[in-house]
Amino acid sequence: MVDTTTQPRAAASLASPRYAGWIGRVVDSGLYRNTIGRLADSRWIRLAVLAGVPLIWLAVLHIGPIVQMTNISFIANYPPQPGKSSDYTFANYALFFSDRLYFMPFIRSLIFAGVVTLSTLVIVYPVAYYVAKVVRPKNRMRALLLLLIPFWAGELIRTFSIIMLLANRGAVNVLLRELGFIDRPIPMLYTFFSLSFGVVYLLALYMLLPLYSAIEKIPTPLIHAAADLGAGPFQRFRRVILPLSKDGIVSGCSLVYLTAVGVFAAPLLLGGPNAVIFPEIIAMLFHGSNDKWPEGAAFSMIMLVVSLTTVGLFMRVVGGRSIRLM
Repeated sequence: MVDTTTQPRAAASLASPRYAGWIGRVVDSGLYRNTIGRLADSRWIRLAVLAGVPLIWLAVLHIGPIVQMTNISFIANYPPQPGKSSDYTFANYALFFSDRLYFMPFIRSLIFAGVVTLSTLVIVYPVAYYVAKVVRPKNRMRALLLLLIPFWAGELIRTFSIIMLLANRGAVNVLLRELGFIDRPIPMLYTFFSLSFGVVYLLALYMLLPLYSAIEKIPTPLIHAAADLGAGPFQRFRRVILPLSKDGIVSGCSLVYLTAVGVFAAPLLLGGPNAVIFPEIIAMLFHGSNDKWPEGAAFSMIMLVVSLTTVGLFMRVVGGRSIRLM
């Protein structure tokens, strides 16, 4: 015969778990039960707390600054003078299209970001495939960790390492001279080459991780089956590996492009006078004087809208509806 008196006790013990030590004394105290404990018993309050923290973070640190930037971009003068109303105008946006000095660096930034994204994909894809499919499973995390070690250093440290590598007396020119290939140093620094090389190196991690995650999920027997059916290496890559790694390609390209189009520190250190890109123009407007802040805000919003639209179209065309950022 079943003892029905023990069932409520068991249900009560499951409903309110007991804790040992000082945590148990705090949970069993009347102060906790009448305050935090009462709130924790409500499912809706728990949901509000869990959802409220990320929503507040998103609103305050992400959406809020963009809304304020949008507001400043339509103001004629910022900060507004005391006792005077702020006039709203589209002149800050019209300046971008009326002056070639601003329009050409913007186009240059978009092309530069596209070239960097494509170069990063071509360079990193074989590395990601090697780690995900060639390296033994027990050694994959170790190989991935070795690739991530350079990214533990700060961005400025890695940028200065590029300078020491490509300078006239840097490692590359010294090696070429010692091997007898050159008599004079090759001017590689402060050019579009050094800028592109440095940004590809700085952003390779954003391409590596999505690609590795997508390629690792491809079933290895599927690749072997394609080989057994007579598909060569190029056919296996084009018809099996590349389509199945599409999510990683789109995610990695989107992350690299959005970061490259707004990169700022690397162009200042690696680019020359002929390698001025749009983020430097925006920085000059903000750092020059307060009366240029509306123009800087307008240019920032133009870059934000165009870059997001470009990435959105790329994800829609290449990835289709099922694509998602990894």
